[in-house]
Amino acid sequence: MGVKKIIKDSYFITHKDLLEFARNRVGLLFMFIFPFFMLFMTGFIFPSGSIQTDMPVAIVDMDNGADAARFIDQLVMLNEKDHYMDFKQGMSLEEAKTSITRGELYGAIVIPEDFSKDLSSGKQANMTVFVDKSNPQVAAQIQGVASGAISGLGSIQAASAVGMLSAKANMTVNPLAVIHPYNVEVKGTIPGETNYFSFVAPGLLIMIVMLGAMTGIPRAISHEKEIGTFDGILAAPINQISIIIGKTMAQTIRGILQGFVVMVLAVIFFGVTIHGSIPLALMILILGVFSFIGLGIVMTALAADEETAMLLMSLLQFPMMFLSGVFFPIQQMPWFMQWISQIIPITYAADAMRKVMILDAGVSDIFPEIAILVGFGIVTLGIAIPLFRRSMTR
Repeated sequence: MGVKKIIKDSYFITHKDLLEFARNRVGLLFMFIFPFFMLFMTGFIFPSGSIQTDMPVAIVDMDNGADAARFIDQLVMLNEKDHYMDFKQGMSLEEAKTSITRGELYGAIVIPEDFSKDLSSGKQANMTVFVDKSNPQVAAQIQGVASGAISGLGSIQAASAVGMLSAKANMTVNPLAVIHPYNVEVKGTIPGETNYFSFVAPGLLIMIVMLGAMTGIPRAISHEKEIGTFDGILAAPINQISIIIGKTMAQTIRGILQGFVVMVLAVIFFGVTIHGSIPLALMILILGVFSFIGLGIVMTALAADEETAMLLMSLLQFPMMFLSGVFFPIQQMPWFMQWISQIIPITYAADAMRKVMILDAGVSDIFPEIAILVGFGIVTLGIAIPLFRRSMTR
């Protein structure tokens, strides 16, 4: 009978909180606008392609020879396919450097004075690529694209030379097999194209749900204490465990609903493909909310009022956003930051969601993450329940 009453009372608490939230039209509208705003901003901050196009790059010809002119023509023709670079010609080296400093150019390809001389004498011709070191991401793109283009033109030149030599020797030789004896084909375990937003979206989904669940707890508990309605709940013949379960269930349902909205928006507006099981993805959302709720209750129980609770939440949420691998791969962080990320539950929730959505992972593939989320939720709730029961008597 006691268990039935706890379940019944928990249902009424859950229903009361959800009904109160549904009547708050501004809050209900914000629940849909906030995920769209986050996805919209992130979707356009992180480009859909891996390389930016039409990057302004100068070609500085200090040789002014026939070989240099031929190389520039070939480079321009090669760039017409993908338009990675927008070439600016006719500049001196100092003008190009000044334009890079002013932000007018992303980089410069410099053909030295002895370029044609080295080629005609059978030497390796050297070139220099200047980049804007104030922007490491763009500098890496310019370096990669320019080096790849120059290397490709070099391969074409070498293949032509090998073909001419094999023709003189009456031999049938594949020039590419001589120049590049090894060929590498890169494939993913899942077919189809992907982009950086595909990496961000699963973690962003978890982060938005986390923010909604954790910030909802102060509203559900501390705010009611301040306006006096919580005293009415305590005065009612309701078990304290029912209050905790009801509040937790209401925030869990809100978090799952918001997560579902984020998932739909990501698929419809930003082309995110869910390769794995949608029920499994929803299960990760539930486990993620379960692991966060305990933290929210602990912070609310320790805080004297709603404002203090929100400050404590912000103190937790801010490092979680940047140390959990949502926006940046954990492997790129310093070792001590990687260690900190291992004790944050959102790290495992985001990693599990990413594996399911992008790699079509099954339960066995993400079992360690599931176990950690369940364990973290049990531990934090085990700490939260006695703290919350003690705070109710304050």
